[in-house]
This record gives sequence, C-alpha cells and structure tokens, in this order.
Amino acid sequence: MPISSATAADSSSPSSTEAILLELVDESGTTIGTAEKLAAHQPPGQLHRAFSVFLFDEHGRLLIQQRALGKYHSPGVWSNTCCGHPYPGEAPFAAAARRTFEELGASPSLMAEAGTVRYNHPDPASGLVEQEFNHLFVGLVPGPLRPDPEEVGDTAFVSAQELKERHEQDPFSAWFMTVLDAARPAVRELTGDAAGW
Repeated sequence: MPISSATAADSSSPSSTEAILLELVDESGTTIGTAEKLAAHQPPGQLHRAFSVFLFDEHGRLLIQQRALGKYHSPGVWSNTCCGHPYPGEAPFAAAARRTFEELGASPSLMAEAGTVRYNHPDPASGLVEQEFNHLFVGLVPGPLRPDPEEVGDTAFVSAQELKERHEQDPFSAWFMTVLDAARPAVRELTGDAAGW
C-alpha cells in the first residue's frame, strides 16, 4: 500500500460566487468533461469523480462525522471521516487532504490510497443521485479537531463494534457502507487484525 505524508496545501479553489464544477468520467475513471455540481447529482445522475477518506486514531477507532444540517445533500446523517469531489484537474489525493483540513481543521498525519469503487446510490430524502467513481483513502489523524460548523454537525471516534451498533440505530449516508466495505482491506492493513475491521 503506497503511503505518503499528507499536509494541507493551499490550492487554487473556486470563489464562492463561481459555479463548482466536477470531473465527469467514464466507467474506467478517465475524465471526459465537467458538469456543475448540483446538475451532476440530478436524476439519473452523471458519473463523476469523488473521494472518501477514512481516518483512524492510535487506538484503531474510525473518525466519523455527522453532516451539518445546512448541507443540501444528505444533511444530518453520519458518514465517513470526509468525502467530496476534486476540482477539475485536481489530484484526488490532494483534494482529500484539502477537504479533510477544510471540514475538520486537521490534516492527516498519514494517508494512503485504498483503491476505487464505482456506485449508483439514489438518496430518497433529497431525490439526488450519487453516480460516483470514488477514490478511497485511509490514514491516521492527530488531534485536536476543529470542525467547520457549516460542514460538520458532530464527530465521533468509533470502534468496529461501536460503528455496527450506531449504524443500526442512527441514519447514515447512502454511500457509507459501500465505500467502507471497498476500503476494508486497506483499513485492516493500517489498523491490524486486533481492531476488528
């Protein structure tokens, strides 16, 4: 598993008045164009590049976040440490490190690629569709966190068993189990068998 140190780097990002564009991709993940973010999520959805990050503490507990209630997509539900979309031309690794810092106020101390997964998940609550070619990353996060309240409602570090119990009782994002299951081999490599992932 290739491992790199991840730091928050200031990258050129669109201003708040500009439309946010996503990279449209084909089934092999090759970029074929761009689309405005909300338009790409309208049914039936346009296949676009995304990323999902799973960060752990020194005890092998996963950092999960509850999405802020003000978010247009899947507000108030729990999900993985961080997820989002690279800007057109931005490397997924760089985007994952950038958004982790923007959302949680902490940079991964270690982050590694964990493969890709392609899925199609409609969200019944919003009517939006996640048609994504998702780049997965696992790593370690140092404390303390400084979450942006516009992005994150709450955070928690959970063991594999605690996550199972929480997933049975709390609402989670439609994509959460798909991306976690795809990342599990890299998660186990990172955390070791004793963590139970």
